[in-house]
Amino acid sequence: MGEITLRDAVTRGLTEALDTDERVFLMGEDIGSYQGPYAVTKGMLEKYGHERIRDTPISEGVVVGAAVGAAMAGLRPVVEIMTINFLLLAMDMVVNHAAKLRYMSNGQIQVPIVIRTVTGGGAQLGATHSQSLEGWFASVPGLKVAVPSDPYDALGLLRTAVADEDPVIFAEHARLYQVRGDVPDDHYAIPFGQAKVKRAGDDVTLVAYSRGVHTALEAAAILEKKGVEAEVIDLRTLRPLDTATVLTSVEKTNRAIVVDEAWRSGGFGAEIVSMIQESAFDSLDGPVGRVAGLEVPAPYNGTLEASALPNAARIVSTIEEIYGI
Repeated sequence: MGEITLRDAVTRGLTEALDTDERVFLMGEDIGSYQGPYAVTKGMLEKYGHERIRDTPISEGVVVGAAVGAAMAGLRPVVEIMTINFLLLAMDMVVNHAAKLRYMSNGQIQVPIVIRTVTGGGAQLGATHSQSLEGWFASVPGLKVAVPSDPYDALGLLRTAVADEDPVIFAEHARLYQVRGDVPDDHYAIPFGQAKVKRAGDDVTLVAYSRGVHTALEAAAILEKKGVEAEVIDLRTLRPLDTATVLTSVEKTNRAIVVDEAWRSGGFGAEIVSMIQESAFDSLDGPVGRVAGLEVPAPYNGTLEASALPNAARIVSTIEEIYGI
């Protein structure tokens, strides 16, 4: 057992995959000579060579398209797209090809791709570099979407992603790379579709993922001082989605708030709210609340950007407004 950063956990997972399976190779912009835009692939080019660590042109559609072809031919590519915003340029390859080929071929073709990408705001990178679009991909049958919040989950989920026979979007939040946590030396993997209770409580359920989990935990600490015990659920994957853990919590607390950094309109948080309303309506003491990103492009100014993102104070005030606690 040792404490490492989330960045180190992802690096460890990639190194393991390269060491144990000769079919695995990495491809992406600046992942080789430049050592990786977020330093996750630092030193890998020297260790594994150009055949397995492939720097690519700045053309996301070509990169993902080439990975789809490689996967169809029996390889297991891990693609790094610098930010999830740039994955829009490869949307056709992801949604119309990677996600559908197994179904359209009646299982004759498999596309075991992991697409690693960076999501989220809060780093003052401007409106076109700070979006949380993982919910868009989570709406597509044939894709799986993992959203780790800490080093333990990052490594466990990445191991599962690399072994999966379907395409996986692996979204790493830009503000979580320095988060530290204990990771055991013994091998483990985290199954997709298995949420985690990060904090137990009886008074209100806070449902979140990725950086939102840390925001929810901050809110829970504030609520505790008021005598309110919040239960925090970390979804860990958006597709498949663990509805059972969420519903079990809501049936216990009778109250729920969903935290989602994406915009409120059409955000994945709305899917969670709908699921709770449909399946646990009789357990609710009031409507399910949402704390989401404001309906604006991400500001560059740090103070303005912070005000547009969910924070602990907004979670607490939402609980007070809806439930009076």
